[in-house]
Amino acid sequence: MSDHPVKKSAAAKFVVLKPAGYPMKTEFDFPEISEPEVFDRYAKEQWFGTSVMKGDYLFDRRMYPDFAFEIINVEPKQATIGKATVIVVEDKEPSIPQIAASVTIEDVIGQDSAKKKCKLIEKYLNDPQSFGQWAPRNILFFGPSGTGKTMMAKALSNQTDAPILPIKSTQLIGEHVGEGAARIHLLYLRAKELAPCILFFDELDAIALDRSYQELRGDVLEIVNALLTEMDGIEDRSGVCTIGATNRYSALDPSVRSRFEEEIEFTLPNLTERIQILSAYAKTFPISIEAAVDFVKIARKTDGFSGRDLVEKVLKVALHQAIIDETQVRANHFDYALRKVKIESVPSVLFG
Repeated sequence: MSDHPVKKSAAAKFVVLKPAGYPMKTEFDFPEISEPEVFDRYAKEQWFGTSVMKGDYLFDRRMYPDFAFEIINVEPKQATIGKATVIVVEDKEPSIPQIAASVTIEDVIGQDSAKKKCKLIEKYLNDPQSFGQWAPRNILFFGPSGTGKTMMAKALSNQTDAPILPIKSTQLIGEHVGEGAARIHLLYLRAKELAPCILFFDELDAIALDRSYQELRGDVLEIVNALLTEMDGIEDRSGVCTIGATNRYSALDPSVRSRFEEEIEFTLPNLTERIQILSAYAKTFPISIEAAVDFVKIARKTDGFSGRDLVEKVLKVALHQAIIDETQVRANHFDYALRKVKIESVPSVLFG
């Protein structure tokens, strides 16, 4: 138990707790944290000045007397809860999704240069120890949206049996300073437990935008600094590969870009690749396609489209229109889809 003040101790940046229960069997309800920011203030008021370290317990003295919270992480390792400490409560099992991807690298159409470079990541995840200090720990995927960056990360996960922890960078931005930094640290701790493992930061520019483009909020700055610290590899996390993805490559902060040992570009599909994408995905339609449908003709009309554009804006719209018409997918359905895209006038580089 950690329930006594100390005179000389560093202030805790954050404390991560998990509900541990009552010391004895009881009929009292198991408390559930509904408002994290409110709990943060509630917790600091009753535990202010308390010495904390990993493995200790904190006991509620107010609403749920003697209910215990186990301390699963503290930064620094031994510290004192103060006014600026961020207190985060995690579930007994971290609620971080792990994708069991069935996609393979061969399923990614085109992107030959990216595939070649990703072989390095594949080899590393299959045998992290063989790389020693030369491990490809931080990789940047960049290029227009919908060109296969996420799909490639899932394929690497599947082909190496390495779990992937996908993170939307926008979700790291918390209500108050310190929360996002705590989440970053927890993510890397979780990845180390699962290693070999991929940490996939999608929309990296949401937190790593060049400061000339925006005035960084305090919470965003904390997140960026925490991410840079983890990427620097001060702690040994063999088998953990960080992959950041962005479609705003030129807008990334130079300090973030400098941490990536390898940058892998994903490009818009050429004519041949557009034909392959249209043909491959059309084969999965739940209804038949008219023989007169000419994918070469459609591909010529979709220059500048990403793979996602072709699937979501052309194939899906044509299929849905055919289902509404209660018939097979015909050429006129694709004409309708292309007209709709033209009317919307949304550049493909903006598709998410």
